[in-house]
Parts: sequence; C-alpha cells; structure tokens
Amino acid sequence: MPDLAIGDIAPDFALPRDGGGTVSLNSFSGKPVVLYFYPKDDTTACTREAISFTGLLPEFEKAGATVIGVSPDSVRKHDRFAQKHGLSVILASDEDTALANLYGVWKEKSMYGRTYMGVERTTFLIGGDGRIAKIWPKVKVAGHAEEVLDTLKASRK
Repeated sequence: MPDLAIGDIAPDFALPRDGGGTVSLNSFSGKPVVLYFYPKDDTTACTREAISFTGLLPEFEKAGATVIGVSPDSVRKHDRFAQKHGLSVILASDEDTALANLYGVWKEKSMYGRTYMGVERTTFLIGGDGRIAKIWPKVKVAGHAEEVLDTLKASRK
C-alpha cells in the first residue's frame, strides 16, 4: 500500500482492545482521534510514550479527542501493561499487523546488524471528518505527546 498522506481518508479498523471489546475508528466519527503505533508493550520508550499520553489524556479529552495506542501485542499483554503502569489510553491489539500494514508503519528495521520487520513508531492525528490531519513518522518519545496535543489544540481554533 502506498504511504498515507495528509488529507487522505484514514483507513477504518475494528480491533480488540484492552479491557475487552473492540475499538473502531468509525465509532469516533465527528471527533478527532490520535492514533499512535508503537512496537511493544513494556519496553522503555513505549512505556514512556504511553505514560505521556495517559498523563495528558484529560487535556486531549477536553479538546474532544480520543487517544488510541496500537501494537502487535495481545490484549492480554495490553491489560497487564495498562495495569502495571496505570494507563488510561485505549490500547488496541493488531496481532496480525494488518492495521500497521494499512497505515504503512510495518517496516523493515535493523538492530545490531540483524534485519527484521517491526512497527515504526508513528502517530496520526485524524480529524473529525475522518481525514489525516498530521503524521509524525519515526517518533522520538521525549515531548511527543505534548507536541501532538499542541497541534490538536491549534487545529481546533
């Protein structure tokens, strides 16, 4: 699939989520959604990112947005991750990486000379109209949640 761009319609999804049930993009029609893809529960950077979004969740909600984190981890792992770190953002399970592929974030990566496939940490701000308003590829965690919130607030003015 070609890379998504600002202005494109965000691909819809229905994925199992932490706490049971499913989460779908369509269920937030008319509201902005922050959709962030991360590689793995309970790793240092992924934990910092989830804690940052959780800490700012009241401000995201005040701006009318929902925050959804997506990784290939199972719902069971998401539940343990959320409980261990007091997370309140929605965590969706993309075990078959179908959504990561749709959004173009399932990429070839390398570490210590080994090549493998994995999630490239990426965030999408999806407007209430279902279109992608902003994309943050290859996210660096420090200050990222704040930057996304600032962009969301600026877009709501």
